[in-house]
Amino acid sequence: MYFTKFSWVFALLCEWVRSGVACSGLLLCRSCGHEVAEDADVRFVPSRLALSHRNDTVIGGKRVSVQLFENPQGFRFEVVTFKKADVLKHWPADSHFSWYPGFSWTFATCPRCKTHMGWAFQPSDWPSTVTREEFEGSDQTFVSLIADRLLQEHFASTLLMTPKSFRS
Repeated sequence: MYFTKFSWVFALLCEWVRSGVACSGLLLCRSCGHEVAEDADVRFVPSRLALSHRNDTVIGGKRVSVQLFENPQGFRFEVVTFKKADVLKHWPADSHFSWYPGFSWTFATCPRCKTHMGWAFQPSDWPSTVTREEFEGSDQTFVSLIADRLLQEHFASTLLMTPKSFRS
């Protein structure tokens, strides 16, 4: 089966949903396994600047909205938006080239391995630097995570690492 550059990760995540295996709802950093987000925190934030939008069955059998964006350098990212996620936000926020008009963005990285996970968005009329408490305590903020940098916990727990001594 052929998967596009942007959807192969969703095929892996959905495999468990199709086979009837219950999913935990936790999403991990694909690089180090850090628990980044929970399915309960998915929050769709639509953008008229998205190149495309689709619904996909990904997290625990739930339908989530996935948007495709392109940055000024021509790199494309499929993202899922969350109310909150355990990521480091690298302020100050910048309103230039925002995918969400009226919002400023800052890079979001994995707190354990520092992999770029996506972006955190806050209203553009806010100060360019805010505290974690201010960000997480607001209904106006959200995090947009790159889909192929995430791995569903249940899927990750089924992966088997074979020690060298068992290889033929």
